[in-house]
Amino acid sequence: MRIHHLDCGPFRPLGGRLMDGVSPGAVGRLTCHCLAIETDRHGVVLVDTGLGLGDMRHPFPRLPWWNAALLRPLLDPERSMLRRLKHLGLAAADVRHVVMTHLDFDHAGGLADFPEARVHLTAPEAEAARARRGLLGRIRYRPAQWGDTERWHPYETRLGRRGRGSGETWFGFRDVRALEGLPPDLLLVPLPGHSAGHAGVAIQGPRGWMLHAGDSYFNRDEVHRRRRGGGAPAPSCPPGIAAYERLMAWDQRARRTNQARVRTLAQDPLSPVLVFCTHDPVEFVAMAAWSEGRGAPGAAAAAGAAPQPEGGSRRGSGSS
Repeated sequence: MRIHHLDCGPFRPLGGRLMDGVSPGAVGRLTCHCLAIETDRHGVVLVDTGLGLGDMRHPFPRLPWWNAALLRPLLDPERSMLRRLKHLGLAAADVRHVVMTHLDFDHAGGLADFPEARVHLTAPEAEAARARRGLLGRIRYRPAQWGDTERWHPYETRLGRRGRGSGETWFGFRDVRALEGLPPDLLLVPLPGHSAGHAGVAIQGPRGWMLHAGDSYFNRDEVHRRRRGGGAPAPSCPPGIAAYERLMAWDQRARRTNQARVRTLAQDPLSPVLVFCTHDPVEFVAMAAWSEGRGAPGAAAAAGAAPQPEGGSRRGSGSS
């Protein structure tokens, strides 16, 4: 197994460190941290797709105008998952599975670029996306991005809003689902709150377990920050991105409950699991560097490493 960390939809919102906690100027940096996993027997497996080629070329009406105006995506086709894979020597036909944390526009934009892939997601997320209830549902779910929804493979979950459920467990998380047609190294971990069927994706790679926590949190300090001296957790979040996080939440109570569960896992000194989210630029740099054997992700994130400078089409990636 080889895991590539790819930024497939970078955003440049106004607000600087109010949005990302580190940028010194007026413009902040947010990532769309996706994974491309090369397996021996199951082809390429993607975790989320970020913004797609169609989003980059013709953003409207595929993208919600309000969110696009606020987040200011870099609409460069070379930054799409399809083109990122091309630079790795991989084609759309190599992608046989896509595992979705959820179907928000900035995560599912590239689904139509991989028409032969089976799409794995929770049943509550599939139901919510098809229904598109209310203003938030119409904003976040964009059917033009999805392609053929007959290839969706939804998994029933029984996880309640307080994190209680049955089924398989994984490091204390309940109702975890193995994925049909994929090895047990990839698991769907229900984490509802940000959206109705939001989930994390657990991957056991060559260097151990990691959890792509999706949008269960938006900034590293919500989950990884401790009081000075390594004491108790001291979660915080830059005010700009915290406001956006609250605005996009399907259920605030469930979001906070599941974020706390992710925080417990991330801060457990005995936990062998590396935890990262979609939009934090420091985590993305740390994981990309670690995957290339250039240091420990925890050290880089704790140091608040600044995002890497803009570069050509081959930047914004790392592999393990």
